[in-house]
Amino acid sequence: MAGHIVVVGSLNMDLVVRSPRHPSPGETLLGSDFRTFPGGKGANQAVAAARVGGIVSMVGRVGQDDFGTALLQNLAANGVDAVQVKRDAEAATGVALITVAANGQNTIVVAPGANGLLAPSDVTAAKDLFTDGDVLLLQLEIPLAAVARAVEVARTRGTRVVLNPAPAQSLDSALLKHVDVIVPNQSELGLLTGMAVESMEDVTAAAHALRATGVKNVIVTLGSEGVLVIDEMNTSLLPPHQVDVVDTTAAGDAFVGAFAVALGRGGTLVEAARWGNAAGALAVTKAGAQPSLPSRAELEQLLATA
Repeated sequence: MAGHIVVVGSLNMDLVVRSPRHPSPGETLLGSDFRTFPGGKGANQAVAAARVGGIVSMVGRVGQDDFGTALLQNLAANGVDAVQVKRDAEAATGVALITVAANGQNTIVVAPGANGLLAPSDVTAAKDLFTDGDVLLLQLEIPLAAVARAVEVARTRGTRVVLNPAPAQSLDSALLKHVDVIVPNQSELGLLTGMAVESMEDVTAAAHALRATGVKNVIVTLGSEGVLVIDEMNTSLLPPHQVDVVDTTAAGDAFVGAFAVALGRGGTLVEAARWGNAAGALAVTKAGAQPSLPSRAELEQLLATA
């Protein structure tokens, strides 16, 4: 079924505290608010894709605890097929500890829990979800062996692979050559390439270097600087949308989810990046990870007025 999105990735419960600023090492600050939100980069991207009209299935693991139950219920409420999200009998559901400063910037520490036990066999068990023309979304909050197995299954099934390399780690060219689109942010690009990414010239050079490792297309999300799109023929810089920033959590996930839906529906790389750019901009205007993810109507309204 063309346009189907398969997400193999993490599910976390986000524990979010707002603070006037980020504390220095050894410092204690008083926060102003505490809330819990469904999160995890995999689940965020699954919900982001579903909210803008994608048909989405998720592969992952949660624990047999209240957080796991809540995360599964949340996927179902957002129209995401979670049949292949397994409940681990021993590990707890993953959690993310997030501090959001007054300027909207965040710091995140993740305890993977059941996410760290997602195995290649879990991906193999879900192989029938992968079909020709579909899009596979991957991130790096799960074991690399599961990521590699998902890429392998996608390659044999004709499924296009979109990799969001977060949190960034060294990746083998044998894996990257089977990735259709890689979507790092600026800091992840620097970590992946070992290159400086201070200026736009630096970013462009590093993106070309990343593409030279074998990945077909590179899209770099640059926050307030926009989005850089590089394929084998062109380099394009999409300008940012001007919005009031409340919380940057999940902006990248909003981008990737909307991008995948547009790509799955036949959009060009730049057209799909425009969808992602708008979704990411909308996501920073609201608090929380999944609560901030925009609807299809919100996305189309912003694109119509841009």
